[in-house]
Amino acid sequence: MTTQAETAISAIETVRSSLQPNVLHVLVHDDQGRVGLGETFYGATSVESYIHETAASVLSGLRRLTPQLVAASLASYVGYSGSGAEVRGNSAIDIALWDLLAKRAGLPLRDLLGGPFVPTIEVYNTCAGNQYVNAQSRQTSSNWGLDRPGEVGRYEDLWRFLNEPGALARDLVAEGYRGMKVWPFDLAAEESLGAHNADLRFGLGVLDDIRSSVGNEIELYLELHSLWQPAGARRLLRELERFDLAWVEDPLRADHVEAMAALKAESGLTIAVGESVGAGINSYKPLLDARAIDVAIIDIGWSGGITAALKTAALAEQYGVNVAPHDCTGPVSLGVATHFVTAVRNGHVQEVARAFYHGWYREMATGVPVVDRGVIAPADAPGHGVRLTDEFLARPGTVRRRTDLR
Repeated sequence: MTTQAETAISAIETVRSSLQPNVLHVLVHDDQGRVGLGETFYGATSVESYIHETAASVLSGLRRLTPQLVAASLASYVGYSGSGAEVRGNSAIDIALWDLLAKRAGLPLRDLLGGPFVPTIEVYNTCAGNQYVNAQSRQTSSNWGLDRPGEVGRYEDLWRFLNEPGALARDLVAEGYRGMKVWPFDLAAEESLGAHNADLRFGLGVLDDIRSSVGNEIELYLELHSLWQPAGARRLLRELERFDLAWVEDPLRADHVEAMAALKAESGLTIAVGESVGAGINSYKPLLDARAIDVAIIDIGWSGGITAALKTAALAEQYGVNVAPHDCTGPVSLGVATHFVTAVRNGHVQEVARAFYHGWYREMATGVPVVDRGVIAPADAPGHGVRLTDEFLARPGTVRRRTDLR
C-alpha cells in the first residue's frame, strides 16, 4: 500500500518555451493524478536531456520517492559542488516533489516546511527589463535584451536605471517598493576585465542620481556579478562607502573564498554572496567559516532545491548569517522562494523583478505570490500555489516531453 510519505511517481515531464528559452519546468505526476511542479533556469535543453536520459532511470528504480531519498540518489559523481545541468535538473525535481508532498498533505508549502515564521516579507525590485537574460544562457551585457527594437515599456527597468535612474527610483518609491537593485558597473568591469583601473564614473553617476532623487527613501542594492578582480573590487568598494548601500552582491567569484574574506574584512559594506555557488551546503560552508559574507543568497532552482536550501539556511543561522532567495528566473522560483524565506527564522528579504512579475510570469502561470506596497505573501493554496496555464502549455513554441516511470 502506498502511504502519503511514499509519493508513488508515474511519470516525469518537462516543459520549455520560446517565451523564455532559459526556463525549464519539471512536472512530476503521481499515480493518483496529482502533479508537482518544479523549475530551473539556464541551458533548458541540456537540463531536459539530463532529466529524461539519466534522472528518469534513477527515479524509476526507487521504491520511495521522497525528497531526501531522491536528493541522495541523484547526487552526481562530478559537478556536485557547482550548478551544472545535473544540479539544476535535480533542483527542479526536488521542488516538484515538495510541491507534490504539500498537495498530498493539503497544506501550503511553507506549513510543510515548518512555517510560517513571518506572514509576509519585504521585497526589493531587481531592475531588469522584460527581455533580460532571454537570448543566451549567460550573464553578460550582450544578454541584457536592450538591442531589441521598440518602445521602452512601463517596466523596462534596466533601460531606465541606465538612462534615468532618478526617475526610476521615484517611480519605485511611489509604487511602494522599499528596495531596488542595479548593476551599473558591469560595463566598466567587462571593458577592464575587472581591473583596478576601470572607469567607474558612469556607475557612480547612476548611484548619485538615485540618492539625489530619493535620498534614503529606498534601500539601494548593488549587483557586481562576480566580474571584478580583488584590486578592482577594493577600489570600487572604497568609492561605494558614501552611498549607504543595503549590500554589495558578488564583488568577486564566490569560490575565491580567501580573497572574499579579505575584501569583507577591510570594507565596511555588507557583502551578499551565493546565488551562483552551486549545490547547497558544501559550497556555503567555506564562505561561512572564513566569515566572508554577511548575507547568503540562495537560488533554490540552482543549488539542490528546497531540501538543500533548508540545510543551507540552518547552517547559515549558526553563523548569524541571514538568507535571501534569488529570483530573476521564473514564476515557480518566486513562489517557492517566498514560501521558503517566510518559513525560516533567518529569512532576510525577497528579490522580485517587476518586469518579469508583470510580464512573462503572468503569461506562463497563475498563483504567483502577491506583491503589494513593498511586501510579498506566498499563496495559501496547497503546494507552492503556482500553476502553468493551459494557454501557455498550448502556446506555439512550447515543447513538452514525458517519460513514464512505471
